[in-house]
This record gives sequence, structure tokens and C-alpha cells, in this order.
Amino acid sequence: MSKQITIGNLTLGGGAPIRVQSMTNTDTMDTQATVEQTLRLVEAGCELVRITAPDVKAAENLYNIKNELARRGCSVPLVADIHFNPLAAETAAAIVEKVRVNPGNYTDRNTGKTHFTDQEYNDELKLIGDKMSHLIEICKAHHTAMRIGTNHGSLSERIMSRYGNTPEGMAQSAIEFAQVCRQQDYDQLVFSMKASNVKVMVQSTRLFVQKMQALGMDYPIHLGVTEAGDAMQGRLKSAAGIGALLIDGIGDTIRVSLTEDPVEEIPVAYDILQAVGARISQCEYIACPSCGRTQYNIQEALQQIKARTQHLKGVKIGVMGCIVNGPGEMADAHYGYVGQGAGKITLYKGREVMKRNIDQADAVDELVNLIKQNGDWIDP
Repeated sequence: MSKQITIGNLTLGGGAPIRVQSMTNTDTMDTQATVEQTLRLVEAGCELVRITAPDVKAAENLYNIKNELARRGCSVPLVADIHFNPLAAETAAAIVEKVRVNPGNYTDRNTGKTHFTDQEYNDELKLIGDKMSHLIEICKAHHTAMRIGTNHGSLSERIMSRYGNTPEGMAQSAIEFAQVCRQQDYDQLVFSMKASNVKVMVQSTRLFVQKMQALGMDYPIHLGVTEAGDAMQGRLKSAAGIGALLIDGIGDTIRVSLTEDPVEEIPVAYDILQAVGARISQCEYIACPSCGRTQYNIQEALQQIKARTQHLKGVKIGVMGCIVNGPGEMADAHYGYVGQGAGKITLYKGREVMKRNIDQADAVDELVNLIKQNGDWIDP
């Protein structure tokens, strides 16, 4: 389990729920548009909102955005997204609850060097510590958290010279920044290994966690497949990368990156969390694909059941084609709807048969009644 940090009014890590976040795609200087999109994200279930701050003016305008959100009753923590501009980071760190910096382009100098001696490598690390010190002091003074976000494809020439553009390089870059922060007694940190390549994202994150734990560190982890695309591709890549790590027990906050309205990212994130059992927010259905043994319209039945029960958070319902595999394969369901014969349904509570040979036309109503009788029903 990771250590717990605080981002504004939100706890992250240390057993807190896995937090869902997204990023605005409006012009940060357009206060009203950014506020409106942030409010839509929060309404959809977003718990942290990241806003780009490419320069000092944009960083300063985060103050106006934050105040307008507060005026409208919204206290969602804001994260300033910083890349090349340390002054923007320092400005934002005094305003918002968290800043995100990329080790590859934040403090590392790009001089065209392709080889670093050990002394030159260590000198660069010392320089990074010196450059980071002012930002760290501001973060400490304002209780601001920081995400160290390593991106595949934007590693510094210092890292590239020794490790190449590899998961090892990504993990090492983040570890070095962690050590810099540790030396300056700052630990309100989150780390991420982002890549558009799912394998690289998974491998680099696992490697970073191994390195971190070997050094006695336990910082929270942010998960995401960056530039995943849109539609089905974007959702599947995100589910594959984020889901694999969540199943490993890695991950404290997630962002699904889609080339769509960012509001569309939020339900996908919750679906991924639900699928791996990391955060339950809706009813879960265990439904077989059906085969020639199925003697009722299972597709229609599943849609009818979902329409009536999808608001029952934490309830599992099995919708099975027949009794051959049905009762066994839905063993961890709370309720079961199982084909018994031609147009006939048997209802289960757990593994216990509750009612046999119900006409399919009446079976969904009977299932709802069964759920109500056992105290698991809430009105939608």
C-alpha cells in the first residue's frame, strides 16, 4: 500500500479510493470556458482536474479559475500541468493544490551531448536539485502536492545517453527526481510513467515501483496510457494498460486519455475500476454469451435487467443461458437469472434456488421482487 498524501480536500493513496481525474482542453486564459468544462467534469464524477499552464500568465490565471469555481460552489482540487517553464510551476504552486512536472523537459539541460561521464552525470543531478529547490520550498509552504510525470519519448539527453528511450530510462528518471525531493525533505509526491505504447507503460511502471520499494519509498502512482486515441481503440488501450497494473495492486489515481470531450473519459475510468474490482460504483452483471442450449432471449433479458437494476451499486446479478454451467459460473453473484427450459427462468439467491419455471415475460419483475425481499433494493 502506498503512503497517503493530501491534495486540497482530497486524500490520495494509503487505502483511499482510487481517484479519477481528467484534463481540460480549453484555453487556460479563457476563464469562463475552463470553469464551465471543469464543472462538467466534476458533475460526471471527476475528482481532480488538470489544467495546462504553459507560461506564467496562464499560471497566474489559475487564480481566477479557482476563485470562479469556488464562487460556484466547486472545490475540486486543481493540478497545473507544467513542462518547460519553472517560473510557471513556481507561480502555479502557490495557487493550486498540485503541480505536474515532466523530468525530461523541466530541469534537464539539452546541449546535444550524447555521452556523460559519471562526474558530468552527477553534476547534472546536483544542478537539478538546485533548480528544484525553489519549487519544493513553495510547495512545502503552500501544502501543494507534486506529480513527477515521466513520458516515453521525452526523456532527457542525460537519461538517453545512459539508458536509451526505454522503460529502464523512464523509471530511473523518476527515481532520481524522487531522491532530489527526498533530500529536500519533501514527500507530497505522486509518480507516473506515461506512454502511448501499452507494454512500455506497464513495464516502466512495474519497474519504477520495484526500484522505489527497494529504496524504501512508497509514493502513490498515477496510471494512464497517454495519447490512447478515441472510440474503441482508446478505451481498449486504456483498459489494457491501466487494468493490468490495477490487478497487480499498483495505482492510486487514473486518467483515461481520449481524443474526445474530456467528460467522456470519466465513465470509461469508472468502468475500468469496476471491471477489475478496484472501485465499485454500479451493479455488475455476469452474463454468458449463450449457445444452442439457451432457450430464451438472453440478450433481451439482459437489457431489461440492466434497465431496472443498474443503479444497485455493489450488487452482482448473473444472467445465464442454461443450468449446465450457469449456477457454477455465476457462483459469486448475489442473484441469478438462469434459463430452465423453453421460455422458462429459474431465479437464484447466491447458489440457492428461490423460484423455478417462471415465464420469461414475468421473470424480470420477479427478480426485482426477490431483490427487494432480501433488502438489496434501493429506489433509482
